[in-house]
Amino acid sequence: MNKKHNRKSVNLGLQGGGSHGAFTWGVLDYLLEEGSLDIEGISATSAGSMNAVVVAHGLQVGGREGGREALEKFWGSVSAAGVWCDPVKSMPWDKLGPGHWDPSHTPGYMLFDWFTRVFSPYDINPFNFSPLRDILNSSVDFERLAQSSDTKLFINATNVRTGRIRVFGNAELSCDSVMASACLPQFFQAVCIEGDYYWDGGYRGNPSIFPLIYGTKSCDVIIVHINPIEHNELPKTSAEINDRLNEITFNGSMLSEFRAIAFVTRIIENGWIKDEFKDRLKYMFMHSIRADDALRDLGVASKLLTDWDFLCDLRDRGRQTCAAWLAKNYGAVGKKSSVDLSAEFLGDGIQAPK
Repeated sequence: MNKKHNRKSVNLGLQGGGSHGAFTWGVLDYLLEEGSLDIEGISATSAGSMNAVVVAHGLQVGGREGGREALEKFWGSVSAAGVWCDPVKSMPWDKLGPGHWDPSHTPGYMLFDWFTRVFSPYDINPFNFSPLRDILNSSVDFERLAQSSDTKLFINATNVRTGRIRVFGNAELSCDSVMASACLPQFFQAVCIEGDYYWDGGYRGNPSIFPLIYGTKSCDVIIVHINPIEHNELPKTSAEINDRLNEITFNGSMLSEFRAIAFVTRIIENGWIKDEFKDRLKYMFMHSIRADDALRDLGVASKLLTDWDFLCDLRDRGRQTCAAWLAKNYGAVGKKSSVDLSAEFLGDGIQAPK
């Protein structure tokens, strides 16, 4: 059977991760090219939010090819502007070695890292200059996207005052909401929306899954992971410890939601709920495209690189990972989860009652 004639509807959850978001670009590029899955909704954070609004805009104006073209144009603009890479750009001779995508050893990165620990973005960038804002505005028609879109969008940000998650739906979409979703407080000034200030959504949802449960019809959610869940080597240097803390922090809220989904799934499967309440619970099929192996050779510092060759390399890794995942798991979509949340993400020795 031709899969393109038997399209299945899915939701996507896109993590943030700076330039590593180009890996997600590759995943989206392959999904749009392959054509067997239709995207109903996307919940996203940070770089994932940028991918989400750009691909939704592209789909709106030009279908699948429009989505692919919009993503390539966006990431090309990011590279041309050097949004993140200028302070950490490796020297030309660094590319001769196997570690040429790791700028953590360069003087530029070490100075940049020191500056962001000692000075706030209000000190370093008092006028709040951001080329990324201009790139987003030139890449996405936010007004058109907010008024009408076949793709349901849920953009995650963290309210600085309350510490709670704020999810911006289609009607609330703006360049500000996406910038808020990607606002790492060490690098950017908080984004003000309707009198409240927001930081990166990864602190409270990377990405949040509950909007997809309540706001879409599809029962399938494919999470595109950028931040590694597991790290086999013990961090010992200050940089390694900070990197691992970053990974744990930005995965924490997502793992909490996985625990809740796993619990509800067990309730449904074991018949622990009365028949009159069954229609209040939604059975979710969870899927996971993980970059753990594909990006294992890259440190956190490389999330600041925007060298075009590097971004294209990440895109190709995303395409390859997605192709392998889809070939193995397409049959599960719409029928069952292809990942065991409890075994793969929540293994903590605590057994739920049977």
